[in-house]
Amino acid sequence: MKKSIFKFTAILLVITSLTSCATVFGGKVSDCQRTKPAAGEPARKIRVGALIANILLFTPGLIVDFATGAAYKPCNK
Repeated sequence: MKKSIFKFTAILLVITSLTSCATVFGGKVSDCQRTKPAAGEPARKIRVGALIANILLFTPGLIVDFATGAAYKPCNK
């Protein structure tokens, strides 16, 4: 019983990490995507296509995308 629970959890983690669309297809995450804007700075823009794909395909992928910063558009600096 414990072995099957462990196997299920491992598969779920792999699926979650592979189905976060912005992380997989968005390319390298820049430093400005990872850092929160300071007070008074404009908010970061979200990649709408990746957001919709995550909602339709596998919603927990949103957590991965926002945690890594891949859900935000790259900065133009």
